[in-house]
Amino acid sequence: MIAPDQLADLYQQACEIELQAFKPGNVSVYSEGHDMTVADFRISAQVSAAPLCNPDYSLGEKIFYAVKATREAVACNTNLGIILLCAPMIQAVSHGYSESSLRLDLSRVLAATTIEDADWVFKAIRLASPGGLGSSDQQDVNAAASVTLMEAMKIASSKDRIALQYIADYKDVFDFGVLRYNACFDLWRSHSWAAVAVYTGLLSQFPDSHVERKYGERYSEQIVSSMVMLDAELLNASHPDLIKPSLYRIDQAFKCQGINPGTTADMTVATVLAVFLEKLYR
Repeated sequence: MIAPDQLADLYQQACEIELQAFKPGNVSVYSEGHDMTVADFRISAQVSAAPLCNPDYSLGEKIFYAVKATREAVACNTNLGIILLCAPMIQAVSHGYSESSLRLDLSRVLAATTIEDADWVFKAIRLASPGGLGSSDQQDVNAAASVTLMEAMKIASSKDRIALQYIADYKDVFDFGVLRYNACFDLWRSHSWAAVAVYTGLLSQFPDSHVERKYGERYSEQIVSSMVMLDAELLNASHPDLIKPSLYRIDQAFKCQGINPGTTADMTVATVLAVFLEKLYR
């Protein structure tokens, strides 16, 4: 079983790699925006690590106390999606369920969620107050939960790609993100550029929940066309540094329109963490 300090370090490394990755429309060391800074995200990773990796907390408690620590430190929602995606993987590894595979252990964690987990997560979401949250006819986060966290995520999964990961055993992360990351890392020997490839690849295939909660499908076609072009340019470049002019151009265009593919950035962090955690099983 991995020590909490070692697990916290891997989580913070994954968060830092995502910040080092130039993700158009999102905050990175290349370009801040949306009233958030790189420092906000670094602080968020630092303060959320301990509650996320506390072996005495349930899954729901991990999520709530990580969000609470973040909110108290930076007073904005920098990492709710990251926490929601990373907490179950951390729970799986810290409890050492089978030692056969991360994905199997993760599946067992998700299947075992409780109503109490859902209630803690509802409180965390209310505290984070993500943009475009609104209300729901079923299992509204502004009320007490009456179903398990898995059941609540199933209800939300048609509108939220993070919720979809819960009911699909993190299909996007394992069947695309991890494979893309490992292939590109082998090619370039760069964690940050491999993370860029995960981001562009995901965003060229799947709509971003954060963007669509705010704007509906207004920018969906623009985002897909930009990312398909960028993804091809990246994979065909003799060196990824050569595509920086395109990254700057698309980043500026997105930010001028208020486009922030935050869900895809969260999925990128989860992918990097999954890559790191999978190595513990070898």
